[in-house]
Amino acid sequence: MSRGRWILAAVLAVIAIVFGAAAVLMDDPQPSGSGPSPTTSGPAPSGDTAAASKADLDRLTVAAAHAMKGYTREKFKHWITQGEKCDTRETVLKRDGKSVVTDASCKATSGKWVSRYEGKEIAAAGEMDIDHTVPLANAWRSGADTWTDQKRQEFANDLTNPQLLAVSAATNRSKGDQDPSQWKPPAKDAWCDYAKDWITVKKTYSLNVTDAEKTALRDMLATCK
Repeated sequence: MSRGRWILAAVLAVIAIVFGAAAVLMDDPQPSGSGPSPTTSGPAPSGDTAAASKADLDRLTVAAAHAMKGYTREKFKHWITQGEKCDTRETVLKRDGKSVVTDASCKATSGKWVSRYEGKEIAAAGEMDIDHTVPLANAWRSGADTWTDQKRQEFANDLTNPQLLAVSAATNRSKGDQDPSQWKPPAKDAWCDYAKDWITVKKTYSLNVTDAEKTALRDMLATCK
């Protein structure tokens, strides 16, 4: 081989080695721990949600409770028809229960429910009530006394906001129309969600809170993890 051809062969060999090494580097996965961490997404931490609820609570109007003069439950027409022969009560029972069986009139005949207020499992529909998170009488005392009958009906049958919840009849009846300064769920681990739901409903409907009610809600939000 001539000297010129030998030099050309040597140069080509060096080029092949360089490109081969580059290809290996490109195919090699990035070493563990190097480069930016992957971005994660998901629901906001409960602390952020509690903070938002606290901010909403601070924006609610604080006022003395209105008089009960003129109040009747009939002014909040509830358990209206929701379609397919189901009224609001039966709709909530089906939504909040598991393996719920209904008869031809949409009445629940069997199923399982967990009453959030005390964490109790119940297997008899007759032992369940539908609780208005913000009771009708409390709504009346905090601004609903000025509403139209149509708006009161919407409030009493609200399936969109956290206003209706299937709970044990015992806890619903012990609560009555009391606000959080007067009644809290027996299970303390339910306080956080209860306070957030109460605030959401009051915010949605621009209802007032009393000083005592606001203080109690702040205390309940402090239990959020």
